[in-house]
Amino acid sequence: MVDRKAPDPAVGAVLRFAVEIVAWVAAPWALWGWSPWVAVAAVVVLVGLPTVFATPGDKANVIVPVSGLGTILLTLLQFVTAVVAAAFAWNRWVAVAVAVLVVAAIVAQGPRWRWLWHARLVR
Repeated sequence: MVDRKAPDPAVGAVLRFAVEIVAWVAAPWALWGWSPWVAVAAVVVLVGLPTVFATPGDKANVIVPVSGLGTILLTLLQFVTAVVAAAFAWNRWVAVAVAVLVVAAIVAQGPRWRWLWHARLVR
């Protein structure tokens, strides 16, 4: 049986939030020249999906419950978007700094992701 509340160390939460902010800024920045509509849609997806879909015990308010794997995949979507969008939007050194931030966030997410990996939806 899995604990009811996900372990989320402060460092992990702060780093995850920092990566999310980078993704929210870098994605539209990288996409704006191609299509302002796609740039806005990217932000809506990046903010909206994790708001709507969450694992019970990982978030206080869950609108649509998903398994822990769903939450991990949504987090990885944010992380990959941050790295790729930063590489297209900004210079090389900023993109490298974002990649280092993402690696640090992944390492810090270890306890939470282990909990999420075992979190199943109970119906």
